Amino acid sequence: MRSTSSKNRTSRAARTAAAVLAGALALSLTACGGDDDGGDEQTGSGQETAGTVTLPKLNGESLEVAAVWTGAEQANFKKVLAEFEKRTGAKVTFVPAQDPIINFLGSKVAGGQPPDVAMLPQPGAIKQAVDKKWAKPLGADAIKELQENYSQGWQDIGKVDDKQYGVYYKAANKSLIWYNNQVFENAGAAEPKTWDELLTTAQTVYDSGVTPFSVGGAEGWTLTDWFENIYLSQAGPEKYDQLAQHEIKWTDPSVKDALTTLAQVWGKKDYVAGGATGALQTDFPASVTQTFTGGDQPKAAMVYEGDFAQVNITQAKAKVGTDAKVFPFPAVGETAPVVSGGDAAVILQDSKAAQALATFLASPDAATIQAKLGGYLSPNKNVDNSAYPNEVQQKIAKALIDSGDDFRFDMSDQAPQAFGGTPGKGEWKALQDFLKNPSDIAGTQQKLEADAAAAYGN
Repeated sequence: MRSTSSKNRTSRAARTAAAVLAGALALSLTACGGDDDGGDEQTGSGQETAGTVTLPKLNGESLEVAAVWTGAEQANFKKVLAEFEKRTGAKVTFVPAQDPIINFLGSKVAGGQPPDVAMLPQPGAIKQAVDKKWAKPLGADAIKELQENYSQGWQDIGKVDDKQYGVYYKAANKSLIWYNNQVFENAGAAEPKTWDELLTTAQTVYDSGVTPFSVGGAEGWTLTDWFENIYLSQAGPEKYDQLAQHEIKWTDPSVKDALTTLAQVWGKKDYVAGGATGALQTDFPASVTQTFTGGDQPKAAMVYEGDFAQVNITQAKAKVGTDAKVFPFPAVGETAPVVSGGDAAVILQDSKAAQALATFLASPDAATIQAKLGGYLSPNKNVDNSAYPNEVQQKIAKALIDSGDDFRFDMSDQAPQAFGGTPGKGEWKALQDFLKNPSDIAGTQQKLEADAAAAYGN
């Protein structure tokens, strides 16, 4: 992690978060603060107050906001921007960006037309934007909102050299496995809590005539997420932090152990839908939808990915909590992992309007709007848990908040983008090759280390 706070974290809250998810059906959820009355009032200073955050009058000032989000995710975020327009009088344009977004922004900066605000999905991308002198520090109002609404860990991830640049508006709990409930019932399969139990469950499902796992291998980031959950649980938080910063090499024995464990799924004949070839042609949305279409004979029984998979489950016309259920990524070592990801708002063109938008995105008001629409998770601890539209999403959100500072941020998102965030290169490509040939553990480690050394420069 680019911040230093991760080195001091323990696994205590990781255990808490895993327990919250594992025992979710027994939970009676309670709200966790935040006021969203939606009322407006004028103050004598020309500020308009709505909900919990005070915003300036912007009188038609224009803003461009760039993000890689598409589909429902983009449409829902636009509703948040529309509320900002309503409260301030600003005019906001959403700019669709390509991945990797840092390259997209580079072309915009070179052309003299950078967006005012960009939603960056990696701490490494924030650091690159700062190093290139694109990013502007957050002002006092945005920092105040962050301090009131975010744990220290989420604040620190948005810092570079102890200066605040990012507002982590969107988060992800990336330690979840979704399953087709009808398949599990037919097979007599149970939700596993450990890796060994997961393998037993997979065999039970396989014996019932359904392929256990769907893997979206066409997109390398899904494969890095598999590795990270195994590595965090098996090697532990300290090693995870060291590998994330390339303080230990990818040829370390701990990486060999994690790849060996991963090969117990990827290398097991007929455990992955379509085999390696099929998985490498399956993108993330399809990996989810094919798990929940086809009645009780889908292409697979389980799919690993974060809370955001709910959007794709809904697109498959499956009901979350009934047709589609979820369990925490099983513990490989002593504790179950809590891996998170997120998208941070970063200002590229400093202005009153840009700072106001960053302030709004740091508030419970903005997050509550998108939380109600589904397929979204906020690290803002003052978003009322009841804002999430279903019990499953409420449990996932509560688990993330309960983890406090003791989660671990997605490792590949902390890496330089050339290694951890570029299609066809670095870690994405090495793990796609490993999916194709899970017996080549040593070769995979050597390739990962060569690419990491080049990207980190050490």
